[in-house]
Amino acid sequence: MSAVNPNKLSIVYYPDPILRKQAAPIEAVTDEVRAVALRMIALMHEAEGVGLAAPQVGLPWRMFVANSRQEEDEPDRVYINPVLSSPSGGPEPREEGCLSIPDVVGDVRRPITITIDALDLDGQAFTMTSDALLARVWQHETDHLDGILIIDHFTQMTRLANRKALRELERG
Repeated sequence: MSAVNPNKLSIVYYPDPILRKQAAPIEAVTDEVRAVALRMIALMHEAEGVGLAAPQVGLPWRMFVANSRQEEDEPDRVYINPVLSSPSGGPEPREEGCLSIPDVVGDVRRPITITIDALDLDGQAFTMTSDALLARVWQHETDHLDGILIIDHFTQMTRLANRKALRELERG
């Protein structure tokens, strides 16, 4: 990883090529990684989002931040090198949007329950399971780490409904 100035990070938008790249694992949780994560949390809140992946701020790192805001005191969490497992239930269609693809929304089918293994900002491994909105956020953000966008999950009808907004983004 080359040096990153967290203060210069901002959300990148479709069709930026970084959004289609496979993110690389983070080898060590350094002060730089922690500073980037804190900036990502700030950007997520500024944009009123529930999650933000490193590729969405132009970094090809396997890390995302999330807060589903389902509970008033829910903490912001950082997920480094996340791995999803044990999907069950569904897949259930629910409407999703994306901070990197403004004005585009549509149903995405995902498992209802999922387990995540990741590292926190101290480099400590943890495991969580969710069957709530947070499970969907984990899946959405992990897709970003693999270069997958919500539009890849859309039906042809949903793509057509979002055609104008996508074209405007593609034109810049």
